[in-house]
Amino acid sequence: MINIAGVISIVLFYVLILAVGIWAGRKKEAGNDSEEEVMLAGRSIGLFVGIFTMTATWVGGGYINGTAEAIYTSGLVWCQAPFGYALSLVFGGIFFANPMRKQGYITMLDPLQDSFGERMGGLLF
Repeated sequence: MINIAGVISIVLFYVLILAVGIWAGRKKEAGNDSEEEVMLAGRSIGLFVGIFTMTATWVGGGYINGTAEAIYTSGLVWCQAPFGYALSLVFGGIFFANPMRKQGYITMLDPLQDSFGERMGGLLF
């Protein structure tokens, strides 16, 4: 049986999302349509927002549920994913962020496309 109240609430939610998108699209300044502006916010995201953005990128439902399951079944010692993810973000920031910024790369595939060509970038994507 279909839950009418649930369907109505989901439809209203999507209408609200559409309305916010239309409102934001009309409010946007003209002329800021470059890839760098759209994908990297003009390279002007501060440290605080950048940390939360990377955390939101990595941490999702599967990560949270998998971590909880690993801790419950095997104990805290066997839950290595959070530490590995944190270390990979730190090492990536230390070794790759500044060189990629200096080269003007936008995505992680850009240096690979420079080294191995467009075809390899398409295959990796």
